[in-house]
Amino acid sequence: MIQVCSQCGTRWNVRDRQRSWCPRCGGSLLAPSAPHSQWGPARPSPSSPAQPSAPASRTTPQLAPGYRWIAVRPGPPPQQRRRRGPLGPTPRYRVIPSWGLHQQFEPSEPAADAAGAPSGVSAVRTMLVVAMVALGVAAFAHVIRYVLLLINRGMLLPPLVAIAGVILGLLASLLAIVAVVFTVVVLVNWLIARRSAGYARHGEVDPRSSTTLWLGCLVPGVNLVMAPVFVWELAALEGRLSFLRRPIVVWWIVWVLSGVVATWSMATTVYATFFNPLPQNIADNTVTTIVGYLLALCAFLLAAKVFAGFEGSATTAVQSVHRWVVVEEPEVTATSQNGEDSPESAVAVETEGQNPAA
Repeated sequence: MIQVCSQCGTRWNVRDRQRSWCPRCGGSLLAPSAPHSQWGPARPSPSSPAQPSAPASRTTPQLAPGYRWIAVRPGPPPQQRRRRGPLGPTPRYRVIPSWGLHQQFEPSEPAADAAGAPSGVSAVRTMLVVAMVALGVAAFAHVIRYVLLLINRGMLLPPLVAIAGVILGLLASLLAIVAVVFTVVVLVNWLIARRSAGYARHGEVDPRSSTTLWLGCLVPGVNLVMAPVFVWELAALEGRLSFLRRPIVVWWIVWVLSGVVATWSMATTVYATFFNPLPQNIADNTVTTIVGYLLALCAFLLAAKVFAGFEGSATTAVQSVHRWVVVEEPEVTATSQNGEDSPESAVAVETEGQNPAA
């Protein structure tokens, strides 16, 4: 049984089942015609009376009205080409766009000091650990001293225990001060060497002299503002500000709070020792000192995190290095525009591997 598409004119062999839509273009199929209307007049039946045969003549099969012969290429229909839309006007920018592909390569070896000395990365890490341990010990010693003060309110302490508590607090404080001073000196030395190497890679000289860096990092009160500024400039110079901005800001805040509490602790120590040595004043000063040591410990922990960000730890390497590649668009297959809701349109007209066109 043959059906012809009313839109593309393709003849489809639907065998013994009538179809509604053309599998090629989605047009409607014409109704099937009888075999004699497609391939010429029907043969006479054997029971009909014999008639004189006309002279044999070669005739062409006549097609029913509304049909036409169309040459169809073998195989599946060709894929339709996608038409590209208009590209539009050429984009213009007043400034250079900053959304391009960026890729940063970190130096394989640490930079050396301008004076030829090693950068001292291992020394900085060691001193940071020593300073944090000393601050923790000092805070714990003052907690013990505060507990002894609480016990002393109800009963008298043995002289040996009282003297040991005072000496333990003094020694722990002295050890913490020495460790902090040495750690700050090592950090400033590393900062100066790092800034010199960074500006040297760009063919420039550090606009801030070594004296300015030393005074800005060591003078009390001034270092609360200038030391983070120097670190911020170094991060911007090396292109690390994108992932070091938050650690630097948090360290800056804790650093300022630690300096304020340390100043208040020294003021209360002088007041409770020389002007009003009451037990309550001494206890309040001990609590303030404990809080100051804990804040200093947090400040050095955050400083170690910032230092690790500059020295390229595993976490910062993952965050800073990105490799961008171009991915081709997947090819869009041509889908049929058949709007029929019945499941009949999804059934193939012919079996796989055969040409469905008649």
